[in-house]
Amino acid sequence: MATNPEHHVVWDWTVRLVHWLMVILVLLLWWTAEEGMMDWHKRCGLTMLGLVIFRIIWGFSGSWTARFVPMFRRLGSLGGYVRDLKNGSHKPVFGHGPLGILSVFALLGALSVQVGTGLFSVDVDGLESGPLAIWVSFSTGRDIADIHELNFDILSTLISLHVVAILVYQFILKDNLIPPMVTGKRPRSDFAASSLPSIKAGFWAFVLSAGIAAGCVYSVLNAV
Repeated sequence: MATNPEHHVVWDWTVRLVHWLMVILVLLLWWTAEEGMMDWHKRCGLTMLGLVIFRIIWGFSGSWTARFVPMFRRLGSLGGYVRDLKNGSHKPVFGHGPLGILSVFALLGALSVQVGTGLFSVDVDGLESGPLAIWVSFSTGRDIADIHELNFDILSTLISLHVVAILVYQFILKDNLIPPMVTGKRPRSDFAASSLPSIKAGFWAFVLSAGIAAGCVYSVLNAV
């Protein structure tokens, strides 16, 4: 089958799906906590746990732009990338740019802390607790709950910075990052390279990654 020479796939469908599900779940987690809907808060938290685990595994088994190793390598060009931004000579990058990579690692790290502390958190009266709170003392569970709340403030700040960065790229740098995260594609003319990596989500890699993530969530639910 002939491919469209005018566009190239940048993000595989799993990266896009996980990204938008995380966006929805962060909003739901905030809302259910504010409204005291703790049963739904736990369900959303466990779903987020599965997504975080999947995304970490996918960072090693997924398509090129989803993998962490190429991201780490690209961080070496951070200085030059920032200079180009200051000089107004910014050009689109295939996948995440160095600043976007830092954002990915920061957000994924904050989400990992958030779901991890949520598993062991204990509320003030001990009635609403995480699924693994039975394995820690009440005082430890309360300390973890404090970290859980503090980390959400950090996560909220990182998300706000991420949104601001997207707006800056959109309106100042004229680099629209949202459509590619919806369709997965960018115009080939955005990139100077004549040969670009093929982006495709491997079926068995997806099945294995999803299976491990689901197994981890199942283990948490049946750990007591």
